[in-house]
Amino acid sequence: MRRTAGLAALAVAAAAAAALPLTTVTSAQGAAPAAPDVTGSALAALQRHPGAARAADGQAFVAGTTVVDPDGSSHVRFDRTLDGLRVVGGDLVVHQDASAGWEGVSQTLDAPLTLGTDARVARTVARRTVLARNARTVAVRGDDRASRGELVVDATGSAPRLAWEVVSEGMQADGTPSRLATYVDARTGMVIRSEQQIVNVDGTGNTLYSGSVPLSVTGSGTSYQLRDAGVRGNTYTADMKNKSGGNATIITSTSPVFGNGLNSNRATAGADAQYGSNETWDYFFTTHGRNGIFGNGTGSYNRVHYGRNYVNAFWDGSRMTYGDGDGVNFGPLVSLDVAGHEMSHGVTENSANLTYSGESGGLNEATSDIFGTLVEFYANNSNDPGDYLIGEEFDLKKHLGFRRMDNPIADGSSPNCYSTNTKNLDVHYSSGVANHFFYLLAEGSGAKTIGGVAHSSSTCNGSTITGIGRDAAGKIWYRALTVYMTSGTTYAGARTATLKAAADLYGGTASTQYAAVAAAWSAVSVN
Repeated sequence: MRRTAGLAALAVAAAAAAALPLTTVTSAQGAAPAAPDVTGSALAALQRHPGAARAADGQAFVAGTTVVDPDGSSHVRFDRTLDGLRVVGGDLVVHQDASAGWEGVSQTLDAPLTLGTDARVARTVARRTVLARNARTVAVRGDDRASRGELVVDATGSAPRLAWEVVSEGMQADGTPSRLATYVDARTGMVIRSEQQIVNVDGTGNTLYSGSVPLSVTGSGTSYQLRDAGVRGNTYTADMKNKSGGNATIITSTSPVFGNGLNSNRATAGADAQYGSNETWDYFFTTHGRNGIFGNGTGSYNRVHYGRNYVNAFWDGSRMTYGDGDGVNFGPLVSLDVAGHEMSHGVTENSANLTYSGESGGLNEATSDIFGTLVEFYANNSNDPGDYLIGEEFDLKKHLGFRRMDNPIADGSSPNCYSTNTKNLDVHYSSGVANHFFYLLAEGSGAKTIGGVAHSSSTCNGSTITGIGRDAAGKIWYRALTVYMTSGTTYAGARTATLKAAADLYGGTASTQYAAVAAAWSAVSVN
């Protein structure tokens, strides 16, 4: 058994981590990289606070991104290793004031790691176990390629375990690509859990009614590409030509006009996807000072016309992909809120990196619904007015969407109120609790008309909530996501994170915004 380390052991860990590669360090405003001593100061702070670091022999830290507030306070993300093994769910954020004074740690690991790191089960055995399990699972098809097998410490549950992380690739039942990470106990050979790493929205469709919108395209002479080579990181849109594999072809035109508003023109869906990614980029930059999905000015890209009759859309770590729907009930899934949803998965992945299962998975999905909705309001497009319905534009027959934030249970599966069963739901349904919280925080309870749509929201405890507005609510959620949430954050942790964010932004625990956050969480039974 591994013993808890003292100051000396942690000092070695910190020194070792300082020599490891660091990812880009950026400020909250997307400005120049923060000074390297911010990271070094955070490592030194962990050394001085071994209890907060959950100190253990063999532990080290790899620094990630840093958020620097206007007042000079810093928030440095670290991944944790144990004997050189990645600790899944062991990430943390170190908070310091402008004078490098200690202000605590955000993390989900609640005790030092005291497990050995010698595997009793071979990698090849773990891979065979996973592939045999995939062959019996109807949710995936063709997951017969195990592309990676890495020995890790899985600290996402209540009892950290040494595990093989085996990643397999194939196709989900609805045609969405599959990249399934399965964790196999390296002592017993039993499967611990699986996590789908291709993030998708349970989509339904989109009618391409964004109207005539401005686009920045790239061209020379009479050849133009649907590519933004300017401030949005060279983002572009390509056509999959109704295939689900192989290369996509960037959409071109003989004029700077792309699409004609009809599905018969293949560039139309591409124009909507490009417009959606532009509005999402601009929303995050203008509202939160974030320079693209990755926070460093690097762009991603869109793929449209994916598969045949594919009623879904997904983010896979580098790009957004959209299906055409079935053409009867659902149109192409390229509406503003879906584009915002998918790109926001990328923002989550490159900040808190919320694990896509259990309660953290519900928070991951809710984050995308929240920001997808805020993008829709930000765009202020008269063809698609802002509302709290998700996907109403591609619902060709009902225009009701497939989720709604004022009353999540309207879809029959997404709960309005938290319970001990929430963690057991599909992440697209467990997101209902956070969606309901956000709606109450922004708009309040009761009935009202928003974007021409009737909304009505009740509370789980019979209270009356007064909203603080979308702008304040969005800023609180973004700060909670990027500064206080970590990969394993639960609903209880999200309450704590948003309260801290509200106190940071609006002047402490006596502020109206802080009180509203507390009341809105209690209103959805998260206390």
